[in-house]
Amino acid sequence: MADALEITVIEFQESLVKISNSSVVALDELWTVSDASGDQVSLLDTIQDPGAVDPAQEMDLTDMKDRLADAIARLPEREKLVVALYYYENLTLREIGEVLGVTESRVSQLHTKAVLRLRGRMSDENIAD
Repeated sequence: MADALEITVIEFQESLVKISNSSVVALDELWTVSDASGDQVSLLDTIQDPGAVDPAQEMDLTDMKDRLADAIARLPEREKLVVALYYYENLTLREIGEVLGVTESRVSQLHTKAVLRLRGRMSDENIAD
């Protein structure tokens, strides 16, 4: 065996002694610690995932979407329809005017009123928070 490894017999025997003194341990066991409750937690589970979504930021975004949806729901029917057609159906102001039977200028006025109402309600809620 020493010849195959191209080492002396003495070096081979020293290597065998070193190997016999070592022990085999699973890496999971080396990287596991107990938390305050006594449960085992793998250190691998505590490594931050840079691609993961920040939970606080995601919660803030969800809250803002909910508040915006509520504010849109409280708009007058015609303004709500303009917002839905413009932002959800991606219609132009001219196309919305054709649907509602009004001029493009009137649709622009309704859109502006709706946006101003939404901004006002969202800023009012931010002040209240």
